[in-house]
Amino acid sequence: MSVLLDILSWLLLMAGSFFVVTGGIGLVRMPDFFTRLHPSGLVDTMGATLIVAGLVLQAEEWQVSVKLLLVLVFLYLTGPTATHAVAHAALVGGLKPWTKGKGKDQD
Repeated sequence: MSVLLDILSWLLLMAGSFFVVTGGIGLVRMPDFFTRLHPSGLVDTMGATLIVAGLVLQAEEWQVSVKLLLVLVFLYLTGPTATHAVAHAALVGGLKPWTKGKGKDQD
């Protein structure tokens, strides 16, 4: 049973790492500030969820698992809130979203 738990844990850790790396590449490749918020949000939720799930399976004591799950709840509450606050601050500050081509809302 321990080998099965180790395999499942490593699969979750590798999947979470894949999302983190993919989100990092997305941050570099996206054209503007607002589209870069999307991959950063994915990294924050999906990548962290998978990595924490893999770590929970590796935890030997239940107290460690509870602490990791509390960290995950904290990430779920603060990640989207921070992303929304940053996007709203950018809009209020006058930053316009990128649009493909010349439109009537571009200067």
